[in-house]
Amino acid sequence: MKSTIAYIGIGSNVGERHRTIEEALRMLRAQSHITVHAVAPLYETTPVGVAEPQPMYLNTVARIETTFLPESLLRTLLDIERTLGRVRTVRWAPREIDLDVLLYGAQHWATDTLTVPHPRMMERAFVLVPLLDIMPVPERQWIPALRTAQIAHEEVKRWRISP
Repeated sequence: MKSTIAYIGIGSNVGERHRTIEEALRMLRAQSHITVHAVAPLYETTPVGVAEPQPMYLNTVARIETTFLPESLLRTLLDIERTLGRVRTVRWAPREIDLDVLLYGAQHWATDTLTVPHPRMMERAFVLVPLLDIMPVPERQWIPALRTAQIAHEEVKRWRISP
């Protein structure tokens, strides 16, 4: 089966954020259809798009290779989230873990449950900064806007420990 490079956004703002991200990465690495090639440093960021105050997030991005199709990859990520205690209540609520398919090769994918590239990726420094930390230059051609992205670096702060 053909493999594809994909990028996964990872975030946590509840509980032991760093440990939860480490556990999510361990669970990704344990998947037989996924190889984790790189993980960006952790960044601490203010929650985006929320009205109520929330704890700060830790965010990173993982570059993976997978034989899963996008929907199967999403199901695997949702299973990992549930295993780590995520309960979906309201949109943008605080969460133990959040795993998002950001990119799946150079492909565009749109279903009722998944849109790739991630539709708000280019608006979020907490995604773009770690993504560009680990994304090889040739892969930036997948999305022309990545070549000229203007990133508000002040919105993210590198955390002291990497995953």
